[in-house]
Amino acid sequence: MILLTGGLGYIGSHAAALLAAQNIDFVILDNLSNSKLDVIPRLEHICQKPIKFIQADIRDRAALDQVFQDYPIQSVIHFAGLKAVGESMQKPLEYFDHNINGSIQLFEAMADAGVYSLVFSSSATVYGENENCELVETMPIAMPTNNYGYTKLIIEQMLQKLAISNPAWSIAILRYFNPIGAHRSGLIGEDPQGIPNNLLPFVAKVATGELPILNVFGNDYPTPDGTAIRDYIHVMDLVDGHIKALNYNKNKTGAFIWNLGTGNGSSVLEIVQNFEKVTEQKVPYQIAPRREGDIAACWANPEKSKRELGWQAQFNLNQMIEDLWRWQKYNANRH
Repeated sequence: MILLTGGLGYIGSHAAALLAAQNIDFVILDNLSNSKLDVIPRLEHICQKPIKFIQADIRDRAALDQVFQDYPIQSVIHFAGLKAVGESMQKPLEYFDHNINGSIQLFEAMADAGVYSLVFSSSATVYGENENCELVETMPIAMPTNNYGYTKLIIEQMLQKLAISNPAWSIAILRYFNPIGAHRSGLIGEDPQGIPNNLLPFVAKVATGELPILNVFGNDYPTPDGTAIRDYIHVMDLVDGHIKALNYNKNKTGAFIWNLGTGNGSSVLEIVQNFEKVTEQKVPYQIAPRREGDIAACWANPEKSKRELGWQAQFNLNQMIEDLWRWQKYNANRH
């Protein structure tokens, strides 16, 4: 059985759907800080079975110990954490507490329960500002430009030291690029509390009229159209990488790192243009100042994931937008 921390969130809920489709049993732990309880009946409809759910915080050690007592957990996929770049710059201690302290509590509880198999949601932000826009796992990591990325870097380093200290650990560190899209059913998707921090959910809410205008943060980057370039990956491709990493690590020990991205970069304005073309909706936008902590351009080199995990992204940008738009149309004004 797999424990999904943060399993009602955007990526966690899609991982649950894919685990169910592959007949892999799981239990979800989530504190509902950036997710909603109505994801459970939606997931149950997709999975065609009841969902095991515990409302708890990963910083609550007693609650974690109880989960490991109550369920035959063999592996943990660790999604739980705060993730807004801008907010992390304003509330660094909150991010250190949730992400770093919460992870320490989880890893201690795992070790005490004798569970040493872990997949960790990391981020491409650990590469920092790199002269090379194509990011590959062999590059040195650097100080991230924001506190969210800093917490991911610290946890990565902790996990690598943990794996050295105790050879029982089998750890997959997955460096995400920019997940978008939604489950094909339209029943689950990215549904942040309040105003979205990520580009595509914001674009979709502007297209439905829920939000008046898109702010494009910076048009003076050294990129072809002046807007920031990112590697956007379908959330279902992303969660497929987690299951492949779990399988790869089954009989191995140590800490392993993989990028999960498509290998292609798209600028903010390219995303807007593609979105308008696919959905036939206008997305009004205005240029705003750059956001603190943002870098100009990055995309994944996904060759290591392809070679070692047999994984590669299957969905193209238009398919990602189609799935996102289906979710948004079905769930406009959902609160």
